[in-house]
Amino acid sequence: MEWQQLLGFYQVAKLGSFTKAAEATFRTQSALSQQVKALEDELGTRLLERLGKRRLKLTAAGEKLLAFAQGLYAQWEALTDELRQLQGRHQGPLSLAAPFTTLYHLLPETLVAYIQAYPQVELTLLDRDQASVFALVKAGDIDFGLALASLVPQDLEALLWQPVDTVLLAPMGHPLTRVRRVTWRQIAGYPLIVPPRGHESGHRRLLEEQFRKLGLAFRIILESSNVELSARYVETGLGLAFATLARGLPPERLRQVAFIPLGHYFKPDHLALVRRRDRELTPYKQAFINLLFGDTMLPG
Repeated sequence: MEWQQLLGFYQVAKLGSFTKAAEATFRTQSALSQQVKALEDELGTRLLERLGKRRLKLTAAGEKLLAFAQGLYAQWEALTDELRQLQGRHQGPLSLAAPFTTLYHLLPETLVAYIQAYPQVELTLLDRDQASVFALVKAGDIDFGLALASLVPQDLEALLWQPVDTVLLAPMGHPLTRVRRVTWRQIAGYPLIVPPRGHESGHRRLLEEQFRKLGLAFRIILESSNVELSARYVETGLGLAFATLARGLPPERLRQVAFIPLGHYFKPDHLALVRRRDRELTPYKQAFINLLFGDTMLPG
């Protein structure tokens, strides 16, 4: 078994496509197909099943080989990182994925400071929804993710970073901004901007459950899973929107809208740094965590 054969199989299995794997590894589909065939001949078993022209499915043997390859690849990355550290070089890859709002509002200053301190680190940032963040961390494709702690799968480690609250976004001077404790009945009296059904935040589901329980009619004027888009239309007076925001986020960072607390309906949460428990941290990756948390962190 050759390293390049195993790496080729790993990419095909992970991406589920010879075409995508060829693009990722800068090889031809024919070369990858030959490498996988050579592995199957050596191991004496099928590793992949083709479902139609484009779909691939791992066999039971393929699943086991993929798990082996993932572990070996992670060990290889850890070894190369350790060798760099022995040579006194804070050099290597560091990848992070987070939703757009988190990347846009909460990370720029930290990332600039980190790049200045560790200019040789190859930083990669990905704008992804939370479900994609978890999938990338689980697959070992990224080092860290940022997402709501309440949504983090139990098999991943979550370090609590910043507290977040669910709020109602309203135009400045809106009548509900003068209400001490806003109710569902009052909210139902205005056009609403809500996430699509099935969205990970759960705001839409809870809203519909409460309105149904109270027998309230309501009108959805816009479906949006992007806080910035929702805030833009709130600002125009189109409707009211739900958002989960980091506590202490300056209002001017999210347009000229008012934040109406909804803590009496939604449980408090945290943004968390998410990582795999079995991945060792090199000094430069640990330094990123230290900078992000200011040397203070809590386990989820």
